[in-house]
Amino acid sequence: METKRILVVGSANMDFIMNCDRLPSVGETILSYENYGYAAGGKGANCAVAAALLGADVLFCSRVGNDNHGQRLRKLYTDCNIDPRFITIDTTAQTGLAVVMVEKSGNNRIIVYPGANFKLCERDVDDAIDAIPDAILTQFEIGEDIVIHTAKKARSMDIPFFVDAGPARRDYPLEKLEKIEILSPNESETELLTGIRPTDVESCLRASSALFNRAEIKYVVLKLGERGCFIYDGKYCDFAMPYDVDAIDTTAAGDAFTSALTYRYMSNGKNISDACNFANAVGALTTTKRGAAPALPELDTVEEFMRKCGRA
Repeated sequence: METKRILVVGSANMDFIMNCDRLPSVGETILSYENYGYAAGGKGANCAVAAALLGADVLFCSRVGNDNHGQRLRKLYTDCNIDPRFITIDTTAQTGLAVVMVEKSGNNRIIVYPGANFKLCERDVDDAIDAIPDAILTQFEIGEDIVIHTAKKARSMDIPFFVDAGPARRDYPLEKLEKIEILSPNESETELLTGIRPTDVESCLRASSALFNRAEIKYVVLKLGERGCFIYDGKYCDFAMPYDVDAIDTTAAGDAFTSALTYRYMSNGKNISDACNFANAVGALTTTKRGAAPALPELDTVEEFMRKCGRA
């Protein structure tokens, strides 16, 4: 497949990870059953690293603070062969931090301090887009004004624009995002954006239709976790079946899915069904390891996994 240049405009965080049997109730204190740790994270960075590991030529437009976390993250991105030219060191804000609480079931809860991520500006985006990427991928963990500006620039240059719709909120101005190639929210994000929980075919279809009514979108792909994903193009719908794995941590699985979806879609002649099958494999594999960036799989691992499952 042809190597594509993907520009990721998004967040870069250091994740502080704690593992526990369950989350505490109000006023309750519980003990963590394992050591705590730090790992690279942030929805933008997760997508950038995932795409690079899969073989894409990745540009990353982001901001980190002038601190130890920022230095560690920049080195990681360089080591992953991500083009670091558009990662700005901000002297006025700390590097973004995410507190990730992982239950034994593998489910997680995350609190994010944006820090330098909310200092990303239009000039940062313009400079990165001047590198003429084949596709642009963004998320909602940066300022909405920057997401809207990125969408307008992508449309003006006829560059396919991909959106991972997290973290979502009810009043997010989807109407201002122009010409989205693929919009991909997970179940909770879908419910926040539409008021509809995608639990079955009928509710998936209603939710996807509601999203189509709010923006110009080519495909909606709903991430349904262990149920795979739902694909809708405004007329027809389909499911891409999940892969069966023993999940231990869902952190970054959605980010890995959207990044893999973008990479495969741009590399395979825009075959959405094939791209979703591939993205399901990448997302599933990501849940089999702890952390965000440390859990992201390389292309050889994904292809071997798909062959063993008879779905390559």
